[in-house]
Amino acid sequence: MTTRQDCDVLDQEDPLRELRHQFDLPAGTIYLDGNSLGVLPRATLARVQQVIQREWGQDLIKSWNTAGWIDLPGRIGDKIARLVGAAAGELIVADSTSLNLYKALSAALRIAQEGDPSRKVIVSERSNFPTDLYIAQSLAQQFGLRLHLVDSVDEIKATLNADLAVLMLTEVNYRTGYQHDMKALTAAAHAAGALVIWDLAHSAGAVPVDLNGADADFAVGCGYKYLNGGPGAPAFVWANAKHAQRCWQPLSGWLGHAAPFQFTPDYQPAAGIKRFICGTPALLSLAALECGVDTVLAAESLGGMTALRKKSIALCELFIELAESRCAALGVRLASPRDEGQRGSQVCLSLDAPLQEAGYAVIQALIARGVIGDFRAGDPARLDVVPHILRFGFTPLYIGFADVYDAVEHLVQVLKLEEWKRPEFNQKGAVT
Repeated sequence: MTTRQDCDVLDQEDPLRELRHQFDLPAGTIYLDGNSLGVLPRATLARVQQVIQREWGQDLIKSWNTAGWIDLPGRIGDKIARLVGAAAGELIVADSTSLNLYKALSAALRIAQEGDPSRKVIVSERSNFPTDLYIAQSLAQQFGLRLHLVDSVDEIKATLNADLAVLMLTEVNYRTGYQHDMKALTAAAHAAGALVIWDLAHSAGAVPVDLNGADADFAVGCGYKYLNGGPGAPAFVWANAKHAQRCWQPLSGWLGHAAPFQFTPDYQPAAGIKRFICGTPALLSLAALECGVDTVLAAESLGGMTALRKKSIALCELFIELAESRCAALGVRLASPRDEGQRGSQVCLSLDAPLQEAGYAVIQALIARGVIGDFRAGDPARLDVVPHILRFGFTPLYIGFADVYDAVEHLVQVLKLEEWKRPEFNQKGAVT
């Protein structure tokens, strides 16, 4: 079994170790929740202060031109494009993931319906992130379609037929960390005559993504997880070049107009992906997001996403090894795929009965010890299939091997000492 000393050696030999200095990590904290909210980059505070004090405070409205505010959605979009296999000018930063999914799914449904009005089904996974399902439910009602939910990859393949309009999937499942084969599923959907939308919320900045290589149709993703853009950071949307110039998105706001400053009363969409912009961008949030994206791009000289993925796999494999060897007898089980090729940059654990209902309290006890992960509730009626999970994200930019070892040691102590039974750890907050 890997020792603490082994982990120290791995950290010393880690070619990415200097990237950790880009972040302000609280002392005494092992942060394994970057799959939910990334860490604050050191550069962010000064950059946001610059925007507030000089660009807004001194230059005021002139900064739309002099500081290039108007170009930020595209400029940051081009940076994110380098991380997800898109070309410059194909991806734009705007709004939230939910709004961008609404735009992209609506555009895809229009294309599908124009090509074949008999295609009446949207397919997604029951375990997809709820906002994706809610948006799809809304659009299914508006278009007079049916949303069909499946529970496995085999079930997905069974829906690839003449009824399917759009297949909507999240590449890395937010609960289990399961990673779909984007290229294979996209090709299979296209062979059936359908379009595919990918949610990259748990992919962008975490695993190598190749949207153009997979010939995907549309993609969306958020900026506050692995891209370290801060809470509520703007999201992004991408459209394949073959669709971008002809698709129509429903939120036709003024800044997505071909000539927004002509202020004409009729809407004419901007060229390509720019038509997916709706209203005025949130400049302070964009400034923070750019700092976060730059922390990921800093790895390019060290091997880029390939190097980050290699370390991510090593961190996850170490966590699985230690958790299984030290915690299995304490009632802990792996809830993520064991195959590294089918797993994103997170590992989820479940608890056996009688600890099954203690997951939230276990996470709270870990947080009190300085190990921050999170809890996701299962299906009360199907806990054998959809259990409560303890979720741990491994961001290779700032997590080291010794962090992994120490996190498991804390988990062992929480379970052995039954710290999770303390009343304060069983009081649920508004955000779980």
